[in-house]
Amino acid sequence: MIGDRVFSVRIESDVLDWRTSYGRNTYTVVDTPPGIRASLFSYLRCFGLVFGAFDFAVTDRDAWIFLECNPSGQWAWLEHETGLPMVAAFADLLEKGSTHG
Repeated sequence: MIGDRVFSVRIESDVLDWRTSYGRNTYTVVDTPPGIRASLFSYLRCFGLVFGAFDFAVTDRDAWIFLECNPSGQWAWLEHETGLPMVAAFADLLEKGSTHG
């Protein structure tokens, strides 16, 4: 989540720890279920955050299992892999927080 924007990417890998083989992973933009979206917004509000890199495991029955929220998580490579406008979302967020003379 970047500000009020939710970017969800499914990372699929043929190894247990996908971080060991970035080149073998596939990245797919997915829709975030409405209940999960609401929970993400609540989480950020509760902790006074404007950004969070949330990690979920998704079961075969499409249940989203919350793992963690990293308030300074890595994300930039996902824009390259998916075309999601994440850098622009961060720029918008920073611009909203700035004051103009």
